[in-house]
Amino acid sequence: MGDREIRTLIVDDEPLAVQRLRAMLQDVHGIAVVGEATNGADAIRAIDELTPDLVFLDIVMPDGSGLDVVGRITHRPTVGFTTAYDQYAVAAFEARALDYLIKPFGPRRLVATLDRVRETMQPVPALDWLFVRERGRVTPIRVDDIVRFEGCDDYVWIYTTGRPLLAALRLHELERQLPAGFVRVHRSHIINLAMVDRFVTAENTRCSVVLRDGTRVAVSRDRARWLRDRAV
Repeated sequence: MGDREIRTLIVDDEPLAVQRLRAMLQDVHGIAVVGEATNGADAIRAIDELTPDLVFLDIVMPDGSGLDVVGRITHRPTVGFTTAYDQYAVAAFEARALDYLIKPFGPRRLVATLDRVRETMQPVPALDWLFVRERGRVTPIRVDDIVRFEGCDDYVWIYTTGRPLLAALRLHELERQLPAGFVRVHRSHIINLAMVDRFVTAENTRCSVVLRDGTRVAVSRDRARWLRDRAV
């Protein structure tokens, strides 16, 4: 990430744990703590609104566990779980956590995690083309021609003006490589803003996006708030 600071969020329901971790992070060059949350609901809101690069996330909390939080956020930061329990480790790594820190951990263990974070956050050149393998052939797709992506477990549906193609990708891994015009509007959907006709807000305040091909895609509540904040 070059010289840019790593924007970091701390999520823990124990004030002393938050205070201790913040103090350790203050001694590390290149880390900027942008916020804190003490429960699952506030954590989801903070992650999607502040869009941190890195989240230190407790697992056992009020209003939803750390694992629940990972399953409900739209923004996809790097996650390091911090917990006093070791029995959630398998589930944490299945949720694509970068690390699993058992409390109490010290500065040396924290620095080891941050070194791994820096390695994974090296800039990735934006994709210009995707090459999708299907039935013994490879189909090239210009990224700018893609209307939207839809995640489905370990696969991603790629929608262009032609027929959709299914690729063996994970949506959160693909997201890091897309140009700036692609926005994740839902846990399962990334859209190309150049292909948007309009955003629509229903009477119940739920928001959706209508694409130029007529497709309507739901927008998550937190991402709808993010869009409204940028409207002029």
